[in-house]
Amino acid sequence: MSVLTTALVIGANRGIGLAMTRALLDDPAMTRIMATYRSADSVEALAGIDDSRLRLFRLEATDQGSIEQVATAIESAGVSPELVIHCAGILHENGVQPEKSLRQCEADALQRLFAVNSIAPLMMARALIPLMPKRQAAHFAVLSAMVGSIGDNRLGGWYGYRASKAALNQFMRTLAIECRRTHPELCVTAIHPGTTDTGLSRPFQANVEPGKLYSVEQTAARVLKVVCAGSPMDSGRFVNWDGSNIPW
Repeated sequence: MSVLTTALVIGANRGIGLAMTRALLDDPAMTRIMATYRSADSVEALAGIDDSRLRLFRLEATDQGSIEQVATAIESAGVSPELVIHCAGILHENGVQPEKSLRQCEADALQRLFAVNSIAPLMMARALIPLMPKRQAAHFAVLSAMVGSIGDNRLGGWYGYRASKAALNQFMRTLAIECRRTHPELCVTAIHPGTTDTGLSRPFQANVEPGKLYSVEQTAARVLKVVCAGSPMDSGRFVNWDGSNIPW
């Protein structure tokens, strides 16, 4: 496995993204870690990290202008990120909640879920893939979800979140096929991180089996291990946090 030295974490100001950033900073091989945050009032945890290798970028992941600004800044700095991990996503927020039945589906909420969970990561890939190495090991990874598996859907409900993650998986699969020509050493991964103790999962933790709720540190370490172990032959995969394949 090649040693990676530059990384970008998207959605790094909290939860898994923040833990991922801290884990990368603990790696002495890393010479440059870039991290994005959404707003000025959400950057406190990142701003408190005293490490000259860390550079922060403000990013609104659903705004194309903001995406292009970040990509331009990275390119201007002469950095070619070898590892990009997209951690930003929503399950619930103001006015958006997982649907329990068809009658709860609302167009605005569905569009918001697709904008954040599906389209934003693809637009980030469009801006960043050209900056990534073409002839050496590199990784583009997104946090997906087991509930995005069509084959594993046995309970129903959560229409928008399930569908937006399924769309994300298809986007990454299609991206991987194209990148076999343009970036033959790149591995594209959609990974389910496991149920992690974050604000995203907190309202639903009562139903989690004992021992199946993981800390952000545990999840970050597992995800990094699986992602970075991927080879170009694996590109376009949808996997669990332990590296096992998940049915589409």
